[in-house]
Amino acid sequence: MNLTINFTLNELTQSETALRKGLDNAPTQDVISALQTLAVNVLQPVRDHYGRGVKVNSGYRSPEVNASVGGSKTSDHCKGFAADIEIPGVPNKELALYIRDNLEYTQLILEAYTEGVPDSGWVHVSYDPTNLKKQVMTAKFVNGKAVYSNGIA
Repeated sequence: MNLTINFTLNELTQSETALRKGLDNAPTQDVISALQTLAVNVLQPVRDHYGRGVKVNSGYRSPEVNASVGGSKTSDHCKGFAADIEIPGVPNKELALYIRDNLEYTQLILEAYTEGVPDSGWVHVSYDPTNLKKQVMTAKFVNGKAVYSNGIA
């Protein structure tokens, strides 16, 4: 099922963790609708701007899959509002700054990025149309635990 011209439901719901552990990661109709809204308002505009493929590292996660990967119990991934993305050949910090400055979103996190290593980490972006608060953070991992700071560092 296509959510937009360049994004499919499959790529936003695929999960190696679910496959490996035999967990159900099938989305409900409400989640599918939320994923389509995310794709239309964030992912497709990013794809259109850069003119190259957007790699979705993680999209929808069922509560079981989310728990299995150590995700927050309140994660927007479980509602179909969030995706962790990268664009091969585009520094993740540049991608995060583009989204911050040009799109509407709920939350934007530059995660596990190392300054000077352009392809390190990934960009987490969420879109809940009822809560477009444009929260921007950076997450560094210290001793395996995420430490958050405001803004893009």
